[in-house]
Amino acid sequence: MIWGIFKRDMCHATRNVIAVIVSMGLVVVPALYAWFNIAASWDPYGNTKALKVAVANNDKGYKSDLIPVRVNVGETIISTLHANDQLDWQFVKSDKAIDGVKSGEYYAAIVIPKGFSADMMTLFSPDIKHAQLKYYLNEKINPIAPHITDQGATTVVNTIDKTFAKTIAQVGLDLASSILHYSQSPQMAEYMRNLNGNLTTMADTLSGASQQVTSYSQLLGSANDIVDSTGKLLASATKAGKQAQNALKQGKSGATSLTSAGANVTSSVNTALDQVSGAFDQVAAKVNKAFDAIGKDSDTAASQLATLSEQISSGESLYDTYITSLNHMRESVEQLPDSDSAKQALLEAIDREITLLEAAKGDSQKLAQQLKDASTQVTQDTAAAESSRKEILNRITSAKQSISNVRDDYATNVKPKIDALASTVSTLISQTDSMITQLSGTADGLDDVTGDVGTNVTSIRSTLGAIAKKLDSSAATVKELITKLETGGNAGDGNSDGGDGDNDADSGESDELRALATANASTLSTLISAPVALHRVSVYPIANYGSAMAPFYTILSIWVGAIILCAMLKVTISDREKAHVLGLGDTLPRIAGPSGPGNASRWGLRLDHEYFGRYAIFALLALLQGTLVCLGDTYFLGVQANHALQFLAVGWLAALVFSNIVYTLTVSFGDIGKAVAVVLLVMQVAGSGGTFPIETLPKFFQMLYPFLPFPHAIDAMHAAMAGSYDNEYLLDMVYLALFLIPSLLLGLVLRKPVIRLNNWVSRNLESTKVM
Repeated sequence: MIWGIFKRDMCHATRNVIAVIVSMGLVVVPALYAWFNIAASWDPYGNTKALKVAVANNDKGYKSDLIPVRVNVGETIISTLHANDQLDWQFVKSDKAIDGVKSGEYYAAIVIPKGFSADMMTLFSPDIKHAQLKYYLNEKINPIAPHITDQGATTVVNTIDKTFAKTIAQVGLDLASSILHYSQSPQMAEYMRNLNGNLTTMADTLSGASQQVTSYSQLLGSANDIVDSTGKLLASATKAGKQAQNALKQGKSGATSLTSAGANVTSSVNTALDQVSGAFDQVAAKVNKAFDAIGKDSDTAASQLATLSEQISSGESLYDTYITSLNHMRESVEQLPDSDSAKQALLEAIDREITLLEAAKGDSQKLAQQLKDASTQVTQDTAAAESSRKEILNRITSAKQSISNVRDDYATNVKPKIDALASTVSTLISQTDSMITQLSGTADGLDDVTGDVGTNVTSIRSTLGAIAKKLDSSAATVKELITKLETGGNAGDGNSDGGDGDNDADSGESDELRALATANASTLSTLISAPVALHRVSVYPIANYGSAMAPFYTILSIWVGAIILCAMLKVTISDREKAHVLGLGDTLPRIAGPSGPGNASRWGLRLDHEYFGRYAIFALLALLQGTLVCLGDTYFLGVQANHALQFLAVGWLAALVFSNIVYTLTVSFGDIGKAVAVVLLVMQVAGSGGTFPIETLPKFFQMLYPFLPFPHAIDAMHAAMAGSYDNEYLLDMVYLALFLIPSLLLGLVLRKPVIRLNNWVSRNLESTKVM
């Protein structure tokens, strides 16, 4: 029965040209669906060079005061992108770039701001500022383009990072190389000698400072004894204060008499100066008398002049005594506090008085010398005597005037200030008396302070001891540095003939540094900028993106082919066809009842015969669809298939399973079954994991995933293409074949109760004259 139905279906499908063309179309259309999608996605990321992305550089660059080298990262980016064909880079102004993104002329735009280089160089300052590129993106043009341009922007950022790191590393290595070469120059050797000398001086200074601090600590230890003595001294302050008060009382009476004493002194000074002035008058008379006697008795005149000279010379001691007294007075006045307003005025008066006395003394000395010279001349040259006489008389007049100046200055300046000083001393004595009284009252409190001072001194000594240790430690560190520098210098010069292990280690480090500095700076900087290189090891490698997507589109096209078959071919058998298969002519007997599945069962054409008989042509066409699409994938498109026969077997099994499912749904539920087949198609497109990993999909699809046929068919096809892990391929094939069980159960058993319902739905749809 099944064979009879299949033979008649094949005859009808090949009866005329139109039927053959339609049959061929049913086989070819699903393959075209798969091939177009696979070819379109063959290498999408390899054709991104047609995507236009604008780049605008506004970077002004940066130049450091420390390193006068201009840095412009923006220019570096532009130069790099000129050699990059990943995208279709368009180098325009920033305004045009932004407007082009808005209009859709560009998919995206990268704008490099003005301060980009300056922000990047803040890496070497305390205030680091993150450099940012402005990335404009038009997301409405295409759903995939933003992701591709994002990858391009990320490439730009990575290129900037690597270039910047490489540049900095290369500069650092070049600098290290320059320093190494400079370190071996004679200038560097001289600098090292100077440095060692300075460090030696520093170490000696630190050691000396430590010794001084230790001495201070010992001095403070001695201060404890002084503090104790001070306490005892303060204890006796009250008694001494009382004695001082008694002495001050006596001083007050002495100060009271100072004014009267000053008056007496003034009187005595005036008397003495008057006598001196009178003496000069007598000297003048004797000089005239001596010169008058020159012509008569020159020897007597000479003797008189010599005597006068000696008398005047002997009078110089009077000036010295007076000057000494004034100096003593000046020393006493200097001991007065600076705040005393009378101090400076009195000092100036005394200085002026001393100056006048010295002038008067000088006149007396000159007068004595002239008298002496005159005593000699009168015996030798009588004619010159008269001239000497006039000069001596003039000198006497000058000396007398000097004495008068001394007397007047004393009376005008010195005497009033002495009186004022006496008054001030009296006031000071009164204030001192009050102060001593207060001091006696506070002496007891100061006794307690001395105890606290002793405690603080002990604490300070402890601190100074710690400081001394730190200074000794610092001195030792500096000396150790000197030793290392000397060792390093010897190692660098290559003059060391051995040494201990440390010297060997230092020499090894120097050799490593020298090797690093003399190596290829470009290679090392590249290594530093990208220290980790990604070595990609493909497990079950796929040749290209088209091959990776081929299983999804192939399996999808096979399901679409099954839906097309059910849409174009009838799933039910007419009564006329049943009659011909049974050999009953063109119609079934009237007793067969209304047309429908199973109405010819009394003549031997059971429901399962109808099911498999009509399904046979569906299965044949589905197998042809699967074969064509798989062979086309492999030999027409060149999809990778390491195991071509397994790849083809997956297509066959998927064609049988999918066609049976869609056929069963249609034969059981009619047009509703077709709709269910389309719904299943949509669900599997979204939840099969053919495009995105199932783990990235919503939870609903992750739960539904194992119960859909697509995932197992796609996994089996992947295993056939790239290789299978253990029994992965066989298990996926078994899981895929298991979907035939519920499909056959529905088509052969479970659909019997709904046959009448399905017939009723079909009649109502046909009655609409539209469906």
